[in-house]
Amino acid sequence: MSIFVDDATRVVVQGLTGSQGRFHGLRNREYGTKIVAGVTPGKGGTDVEGIPVYDSMKEAVEVTGADTSFVVVPPPAAPEAILEAARAGIRLVVCITEGIPAQDEARVVNTLKRDYPSTRLVGPNCPGIISPGMCNIGITPGDIALPGGPVGIVSRSGTLTYQALYELSQQQVGQTTCIGIGGDPVPGTSFIDCLSAFEADPATRAVMMIGEIGGSAEESAAEYIASSMTKPVVAYIAGQTAPPGRRMGHAGAIVSGSAGTAKGKMEALGAAGVRVAKNPTEAGEIMVEIVHGI
Repeated sequence: MSIFVDDATRVVVQGLTGSQGRFHGLRNREYGTKIVAGVTPGKGGTDVEGIPVYDSMKEAVEVTGADTSFVVVPPPAAPEAILEAARAGIRLVVCITEGIPAQDEARVVNTLKRDYPSTRLVGPNCPGIISPGMCNIGITPGDIALPGGPVGIVSRSGTLTYQALYELSQQQVGQTTCIGIGGDPVPGTSFIDCLSAFEADPATRAVMMIGEIGGSAEESAAEYIASSMTKPVVAYIAGQTAPPGRRMGHAGAIVSGSAGTAKGKMEALGAAGVRVAKNPTEAGEIMVEIVHGI
């Protein structure tokens, strides 16, 4: 099994006619994802290599029965694209767009929670989500993922998402779903959202969590793990050698005083029973050990 997406997921690419939307949309389709439509206002009636393009999400959903959106549009247009998908009844929106102002992100996330609670946003500024062998939405290279589980992966870092997949696949340890939640200050989906879904997924038997400096999401996740997770969790926190007071990486990777440090996050996770690795390779090695012992 998997979380959030599977082989029945039907995807509309918002921005399919743009260069990035075309590249990633066709790449996802080649992987096996059901890309059923594209949306670009003013280009309805055209197609991209056989994928029909519509002027609006409402029309695309009505005609194709799509339930998921892949947003690949520039920052000024992304907030409205996300909300248009929600208004059309889309259950999952995956937005890879980088550079959306934090104020706009906060407005969109709060609007979804208030007016469209059945729509989940993954991102923005994330690599997307892949359930190996079933569905890939975003920019994750499908060839480094291995179907069959039993590990679920959730990560704030795009690049380290890929490394986690690669490390496990090289050891013939498959994944149920790998989801990059993004490193912006206001993500649509949290660590806890993913941990809860993995806990409920019978095919996921262990979870790898990749965090980074800044914010308090990892500390909140540690509290959830301590109180609600029965499955083993392995974690790695990026930024362990970051100079004090230096702003680094994602917009969310901002350390203020003692809050948001790698040391603090690692201690909180360790206290929750999580096995915390010193580097990404060690995280993979620990997970392989756990999986072989399950």
